[in-house]
Amino acid sequence: MMFLLGFTSAVLLLCLFFIIRLYIVVKTGAKYKPGTKGRVTVLVVAGSGGHTTEILHLLQCMSAAYTPRHYVIADTDRMSEEKICTFESLKQQSDSQFTICRIPRSREVHQSWSSSVVSTLNALRYSLPLVFRLRPDMVLCNGPGTCIPLCVAGLLLGILGIKKVLIVYAESICRVQTLSLTGKILYPVSDYFFVQWSSLRDKYPKSIFLGRMV
Repeated sequence: MMFLLGFTSAVLLLCLFFIIRLYIVVKTGAKYKPGTKGRVTVLVVAGSGGHTTEILHLLQCMSAAYTPRHYVIADTDRMSEEKICTFESLKQQSDSQFTICRIPRSREVHQSWSSSVVSTLNALRYSLPLVFRLRPDMVLCNGPGTCIPLCVAGLLLGILGIKKVLIVYAESICRVQTLSLTGKILYPVSDYFFVQWSSLRDKYPKSIFLGRMV
């Protein structure tokens, strides 16, 4: 009985520690300014189809300081790699550095919610060692479910006191009145949350109106 009570108390204290650390990490995000002393390592989450196009348009507006860029795509995504390679070849920067990594997709189109939990946990299993190895300054994403485990891994770096990782989310242009499921999940924990429609900015005070990316 005493062992069970001690174990329960330890688990509750651990949960409390993680909650407090998560609060601190999220609240201090705006004060963290990566790149003030050099380059910014960016982990870019690219989704299939329009998600990749939008995120590449956003990257095109960013300075050369945002390098190296580590793109992460789903292992079932066959189109994004070609778009990324084309985009990088057109940048024509001698010091441009990028890599492309693959992880399992968190959720396929029309996949049931119950099985999505299992597939997301599987994606998290691959995301944790990847993010801990790369230790990016920023995770940049715009909607694909694949970004959830990667953002969790980035937050965990901060919670454990290893490194503060900025979570930057740009909502898809398709979302006019309501946020996507990914947006709703990441809205409370993101450091910068961009929307492309003023109607969303009015509903979500934390968001920043970016205008059209495409």
